Amino acid sequence: MAGPGGRTWRDLLAGRARKRKSAFGSGAELQEAALRLLDHHQNLNDLLLEVEASVKPGGQDGVEHQEASSESFIVSVLQEQASRLGVPAAVLAAKTAVTNIERICQASASPSQVPLLNVDQRKRLSCLLQTVKDLLANNVFCRSLFCQEMWKMKDPPVLEAVWHLHRGDIIGLGELLESNPSAPAVVEWLCSSLCGLCQQAESSSGDVELAGCILSDFVIVFLQNGFQQTSELGRKLEFKKVPYICHAVLQRMLTWVLDAVGKEKQEDVSTLQAMRFWLNVFNASVYKSAVHPDSLQQFFRHTLTEVLTYNPLLKVSDAIHMQKEWSFTRTCSLLTTLYRKLFVAFSAKELIWQLQQVLETHEVNWQHVLSCVSTLVICQAEAEQLFKDLLSHLLIKAFENYDMENMITAFLIARQAALEGPAVFMPYSEWFKASFGNAGGHHGSSKKALVFLFEFLSELVPFEAAPYLKVHIMYPPFVPAKHRSVLLEYITLAKTRLADLKVAIEDMGLYEDLSSTDESVQPQGQALRDVEKALQIFENTRKIPTSVIEASIFRRPYYTSWFLPALLRPRVLPKTPDVRMTFIDSLKRADKIPPNLYSTYIQACCAMKEKMLQDESKVETCHSKEPVEQLEADLAALRMLIVDQAKHEDVPAQIAVISDRLKSVLGHSSDENEAATLNSPIQVDTSAPRLEPCHQRVVDLLLTSFCQNLIAASYFNPPDRQGPCLSLFVKMMCGHKNLLPALLGRLCQLIYHQGPSLNDAHILGLAAFVIHLNESRALIPEVEANFGISQPVPEKVLSISEYCNSLLVCRTEESFAFCMRFCTAAASYLMCKFPACSHEDFCALLPPSLVKKLQYIVPRLCLEARGILCEEGNTDLIWSSLSCPSLNYKRASLCLWKQARFQELLKEKAFQLSFREWLLLELEVYPEKDILSASERQDFHYWAIYQRYLPAPSASGGCDGDLEKACGIIINTILDSSQRLDLGSRGQSKMSVNPDILCKLQEMVLELRCRRKLLSGCMDAQRHFLFEILQERLKDRRDGSALGEQLWRQQELLLHRRILVGLPASALVMTRRKGKKTMLDCEDFFCFVNSELKNVCSRGYALSYDITVHFFRGLLNASLDCEESAEGVNGVLTACQTKCPIVLFSAVLWWPRLEPVVCSQWKRLFGSPLAEELERLREWQSSATSFLSSGVVFPLSGPPWILAAFLHCTVQQQSPRGRETNALKRLGTDKEQLLVSLLFFSLMDLISAKIAPKEGVDFQTSLGWCLEILQCLEDRSMSWPLLFHSAEKDSRKYCVLRSAASDRHIRLLPLAFYSLTPCFHHELLTREQTFLYVALDLYIQLLRLFVEGRDLPRSDQAVQSPDPGEHGDPLEVISTARRFLLGAIPRCPAQSFGNIRPLLATCEELDPELGATLLHFSRPDAAMELDEELLLF
Repeated sequence: MAGPGGRTWRDLLAGRARKRKSAFGSGAELQEAALRLLDHHQNLNDLLLEVEASVKPGGQDGVEHQEASSESFIVSVLQEQASRLGVPAAVLAAKTAVTNIERICQASASPSQVPLLNVDQRKRLSCLLQTVKDLLANNVFCRSLFCQEMWKMKDPPVLEAVWHLHRGDIIGLGELLESNPSAPAVVEWLCSSLCGLCQQAESSSGDVELAGCILSDFVIVFLQNGFQQTSELGRKLEFKKVPYICHAVLQRMLTWVLDAVGKEKQEDVSTLQAMRFWLNVFNASVYKSAVHPDSLQQFFRHTLTEVLTYNPLLKVSDAIHMQKEWSFTRTCSLLTTLYRKLFVAFSAKELIWQLQQVLETHEVNWQHVLSCVSTLVICQAEAEQLFKDLLSHLLIKAFENYDMENMITAFLIARQAALEGPAVFMPYSEWFKASFGNAGGHHGSSKKALVFLFEFLSELVPFEAAPYLKVHIMYPPFVPAKHRSVLLEYITLAKTRLADLKVAIEDMGLYEDLSSTDESVQPQGQALRDVEKALQIFENTRKIPTSVIEASIFRRPYYTSWFLPALLRPRVLPKTPDVRMTFIDSLKRADKIPPNLYSTYIQACCAMKEKMLQDESKVETCHSKEPVEQLEADLAALRMLIVDQAKHEDVPAQIAVISDRLKSVLGHSSDENEAATLNSPIQVDTSAPRLEPCHQRVVDLLLTSFCQNLIAASYFNPPDRQGPCLSLFVKMMCGHKNLLPALLGRLCQLIYHQGPSLNDAHILGLAAFVIHLNESRALIPEVEANFGISQPVPEKVLSISEYCNSLLVCRTEESFAFCMRFCTAAASYLMCKFPACSHEDFCALLPPSLVKKLQYIVPRLCLEARGILCEEGNTDLIWSSLSCPSLNYKRASLCLWKQARFQELLKEKAFQLSFREWLLLELEVYPEKDILSASERQDFHYWAIYQRYLPAPSASGGCDGDLEKACGIIINTILDSSQRLDLGSRGQSKMSVNPDILCKLQEMVLELRCRRKLLSGCMDAQRHFLFEILQERLKDRRDGSALGEQLWRQQELLLHRRILVGLPASALVMTRRKGKKTMLDCEDFFCFVNSELKNVCSRGYALSYDITVHFFRGLLNASLDCEESAEGVNGVLTACQTKCPIVLFSAVLWWPRLEPVVCSQWKRLFGSPLAEELERLREWQSSATSFLSSGVVFPLSGPPWILAAFLHCTVQQQSPRGRETNALKRLGTDKEQLLVSLLFFSLMDLISAKIAPKEGVDFQTSLGWCLEILQCLEDRSMSWPLLFHSAEKDSRKYCVLRSAASDRHIRLLPLAFYSLTPCFHHELLTREQTFLYVALDLYIQLLRLFVEGRDLPRSDQAVQSPDPGEHGDPLEVISTARRFLLGAIPRCPAQSFGNIRPLLATCEELDPELGATLLHFSRPDAAMELDEELLLF
């Protein structure tokens, strides 16, 4: 009891003792008097609260005595009162305690009972409970009666009071619940109290922690009793009602949550918050060792089953129609949160098994089942494959028993998983094709199975959405031909349904992405995508796509109503026609655009241009910023989750939210720029990537978020303890196909164009991003890099790792430094991210190109790496070196290089940098901008070639010590590198050869030549490996009809020539022993010239000066090895006359420049008079000059074609012109072969003037010279048509001339022939019986050239001449030839028609009119006399 001023009973007594002397003689008397006083004035309820309140904290004197006194005092008082009342003291104590609890709980000012006490109530209850504990300790308290009395209170106890009793080990919750006679009433009280607890916790932040403790303690009891294990049943047999109560409470609370799932938008926010607070009971970490693991898992499994089977009212038809609304981001957050908490207790495999069991044994709530599927594929990385296995299992069971339920289950699950995007599950179209698109599908086993499938699909039709019907129509199940009618019936039914949905199959796009189930794409949007895809194809092929042609014929409604309007959208036309303008023009010329529609389009474009000029200040705004700002907020929320390791389980859900947000953001972007199909290659303009501003902003947000997430997460944990968050983020990005072109274009801008200017954080972030991009490579289509020009040979498409590697170039000091930093960061990140990964898995994650680039860069820049350095590494060391503020990438690179794990990688064949790959990288370097000095580069080359690759085995990319093999690799690599188109060359092929590499090649070739001298007797020494290498490259690339192939071959040969000129001159000529004599052998060179090199010759009959002089210098050098040098040279030049006349023609053409070089070298080497054949060349040149200048007789002491070549070249070189006509007249009548040969060389010049005017040959001058020679021949009645006859019998006469000409010049002889028609007189027809055959054969060749589109110069490339109509346009030449033949045929004698029969069929095919004329006049009765003179024009 409290005295005046609130003092306690003991204080009062102590005070009085101090004030006056006690009247009692002893303590016993005093105690007796006090008891008498209490007996008259005591209040037992207040006493239980009062006495214990007098206890002070420990540490004071006499505390133990006071506690003992208080305990004995209260016990004695209770016993005295109980004896008076005639009841046991324990019973009285229990009733008194209940009375006190009731008073405390009713003292709240709240009008309705709340589950939590206020501060004063909590203090008073604490005092009471301490006293009760003391009574229990003295065995003066009846627990069972206390429990019974608790339930007899006017109002049920407050939940917190019950928790204090339970937490203080006074009365356990189970014991209290068991004592209640009405279990349903207890359940009702508990559920209402728990709901109130959750609501109060969310409304008062100060009570959250206490409410959480109460909730967790109660749920532990619920689980211990409601989900007992067999081993626990024995010690809990005293509880009969408790298991039911616990189970019922958990069930009711779950129902409370699930009832709100379908009404989330209607519920009050505070109610939803309260439900989310209740979901904390599913945090498995709360229970730790308090609950048996099996009980916990049983509870979670039971809960999952209850969720999936809750209120199964929805029909399958509802699920088909509504499942799109049940994707992860659209599902009620209460439900997805519950799923994610439940999933923690199971592996993905166990979850799939549980789902399968529920589907097989229960009626299910399809909304909950399918939202569970979505949550699973989002939150469990391994769920994709497990779902594929489940779908396969369901289909097998369906077709085994012809069970519709398994079929619909499989289809619903496949569609639901596909709704979450290709980053987590394959598109529905891909699944449908894989399951039913081939004969091996489940439906292919029998007709019954086939009919079952189509019956099932037909039953779905009334409920199907349009996208799924389109998939079924465009990718129909495989059906044998004999059962085709079954498929056609279904397609008819599906088209009818599409018509009901007002979606015409005719309005389907040309390149529609059937992997998408988005119904919002209308024909207008799809048509825009089709236009974009058609433009991509047209840009690559320069041909109208076949699909567009077919649509214009077979799908006319879609083509005219949607495709053309999308293509002809008005815009301001560029000054220089772009791809769209060219494509539109091609369609117009092909009559694929109606004239009125085209006219309207042009007018609208003009109007738009005028409007733009009137309002130039108007700036086109981007799309609504709101979705982008929401995306920023979502990315910021993701960062908060990633940096907190405890919240990593929430990351997949947040990434799914970001993915959904991206769909809305990208949906605002222009449909024109979206990728048209799932599998079509991504087009990237690498030379100047173009990005839409809105797309670039989104990509920058995503890349910035990734880098910030990585840096923030790395501040707290190394990569291996950061979880899969970043992998999931990148995988999500890759699932958005319309984002990929912008993403890859932005990577090109950042890595290639801006790489050296990036800071360390950017480099580390982008390097890690590329690693995760490679990890998700299965989701990324191949990449087609556009270099800005039409490429001679189409580049192969690149994988994502190859594309990223192409962006990392090593050419200049800045790019070397950046590349080293980037590759080091990427490889180090990967090693730190997956330290425990198996070797095989690690190799699969690591792009080989990255390791190879490091193998190239690190030894190049770090001398220490050129030795064998390997130490057992700690991956943390690598990461710490990268994370260090004062970053030294050379040190980091060396640290990585020395790692044992990295060195192990270098032993794998896939990661070894071969000699060829090393050369390709080295050939890209710009020597003048290299990071190494000239001497450092020379040292590096020596180490790489002679120490690293030459002695290394071929299995590891080396040369096996074979110098010839090394030369072959160098030559092939130089040629490959020169042919390649890359970013640095901006589309231009590299025609120069790296001088450092060429120098090493020269050294090797000289060493090989010295070795061959020692081995000149063996067969190997008789092979000329150099020409073998060059011929091998051309062997499989024979000249085709494609212009690109011809250009490639021409460029390849030019490069061959450059290589040959760069090597020692003596390498062209071999020496071999014949008996005791050393002979010069040029057979391989002659063969290469005759078959290949002459096709890049000058003027059609001569090699270029560089290779000509190189050969003669090599010939003289090689002759040093002969016992008789002059004899060796004479032998080779004599052999040239028959084996390789083009070499002599080349010497003739270049003799004014060649003579001083040859004579000077001969004098230096031998000092003696020139070799006989060289001296003869000098004499012929002198004779030709004298003949033209002074009129001396032209000698005939040599081959007429060589003399003709000298005469022709001298005529061309002399100026002023005019004396050649007199010179022709001074030639004797016995000079037929010389004149015909002269005509041949003049014809070659005439053709050169047509196709290569830059060689300095004038067309009109050449034509005049040809006509003069021809007139001279005609005046002397000499036979010359055989020069054009490819099948002439006298092969010895002019075959030398034809063999020396390039293949193209020979093919263009018909063009030259019909340029000579002014000199064709009627005497030719009677004098030369073969003339008609030759003229007709050449005309057919001319037509074939035109039809095949080969060789003939185009009209836009024709040389300008005074008469372009006659000599400029190939069509005019053909017309001239045709008129000539039609006029000549009637004048030909009958004998001329005897040998043209083999040509008649071809002529009738190519020119029916001319063929009919030939056929008519070739008959004997058609001969007639013509009085008029033959007129050919």
